[in-house]
Amino acid sequence: MPNMSLKKNEMPSQAPEIRNKNFSEVALGYTEEQAVNEAERCLNCKNAPCMNGCPVQVKIPQFIAKIRERDFEGAYQVIAQSSSLPAVCGRVCPQETQCEKLCIRGIKGEPVAIGRLERFVADYHNAHAVEKVEKPVSNGIKVAVVGSGPSGLTCAGDLAKKGYEVTVFEALHLAGGVLVYGIPEFRLPKAIVQKEIDGLKALGVKVETDMVIGKVLSIDELIEEFDFKAVFVGSGAGLPKFMNIPGENLNGVYSANEFLTRVNLMKAYKDDATTPIKRGAKVAVVGGGNVAMDAARCAKRLGADVTIVYRRTEKELPARREEVEHAMEEGIVFNMLTNPIKVNGDDNGWVKSMTCIKMQLSEPDASGRARPVAIEGSDFDVEADVVIMALGTSPNPLIKDTTKGLEVNKHGGIITDEDGLTSVKAVYAGGDAVTGAATVILAMGAGKASAKAIDEYLSK
Repeated sequence: MPNMSLKKNEMPSQAPEIRNKNFSEVALGYTEEQAVNEAERCLNCKNAPCMNGCPVQVKIPQFIAKIRERDFEGAYQVIAQSSSLPAVCGRVCPQETQCEKLCIRGIKGEPVAIGRLERFVADYHNAHAVEKVEKPVSNGIKVAVVGSGPSGLTCAGDLAKKGYEVTVFEALHLAGGVLVYGIPEFRLPKAIVQKEIDGLKALGVKVETDMVIGKVLSIDELIEEFDFKAVFVGSGAGLPKFMNIPGENLNGVYSANEFLTRVNLMKAYKDDATTPIKRGAKVAVVGGGNVAMDAARCAKRLGADVTIVYRRTEKELPARREEVEHAMEEGIVFNMLTNPIKVNGDDNGWVKSMTCIKMQLSEPDASGRARPVAIEGSDFDVEADVVIMALGTSPNPLIKDTTKGLEVNKHGGIITDEDGLTSVKAVYAGGDAVTGAATVILAMGAGKASAKAIDEYLSK
């Protein structure tokens, strides 16, 4: 009998007043009983509308059916046919705007908790799997992957399974890309990312860290001198945007990228961290996306009183609803319809406050959201000794500037066809390096499409 409850099984979580003081994972995961009970809410629709919302086409009804049968490892194997990073996707994918948005159960109640079930299955596999991954027989063909974020790891994994000799080149000292430097430990434990990377290494993928492609080696050199027959560029979008207002160069002003990299990758929250960070008493975070929520929640855990400054209303916040709710529960203040116009410093060049102006909403702009307009004479100061600018990112121009004939758009994104092929023969690209900052699962979808195209190209 299906479970016709209109509500999802609640996700067990740390209490807000406890979790806002530690970096341990907030969501604790379903028990076996909760997972089976939630799986029984699935109607196993024949046309599977949920799959139309999944960029990597996970066979959602099939894996949920395996959970109902308590064949949790079987459920994992279904997911693994399509996704290289199920433990990651189950935690950070915006399922509410993708697979769950199209779930039939969502018409008269809450959709099936597909993401929570994916996480449960992946965690069960990681805790119980004993079989070693078998390295496929090599076909001797070398492929380079630039960047070890979600698009690069997905492309590398799919090609390695087909026998290609894949080498991933990562600019930082640790593989994982945005999964390790951008997403906080309390949302995505780094041990989970490392386990996924170890699985790829078991398939034969080589990972070279501290390799800034465009500086140490160029893409042209990878092809011409090192005999790589194809290259996939998944270098992400790591160039932060700023407002260009007075005072942005003061000490204590961070881009969200720098702040999160210091906290997440360099573990600046630890007392013995070699890479320090200013632990502000009052922190202002400018922006309303997921990165802004991550930065604000990290700052809160570092002991600050945190205010998010956003120029529209709560309705227009682009961040996932779950992340906004978690931030509010954790005591972060939201200052809506507010826009900074100046960062003020003390005599020593450190931030002491931020001058803002109140906004009102007008007709929709190009994004389709109501356009914020400043209210003259409404200036006021927000007390802050640290300001974090979370205004989005764009692709770093290094790859473009060092690769002959590589075309990019006006935003710096690499131009590709639908298969990820760039203007340069045998060079493919995907993820944020093409689209600008987007989601993990969309980057994975791009990596998957390019892996298929690379295989078809090299098999000719």
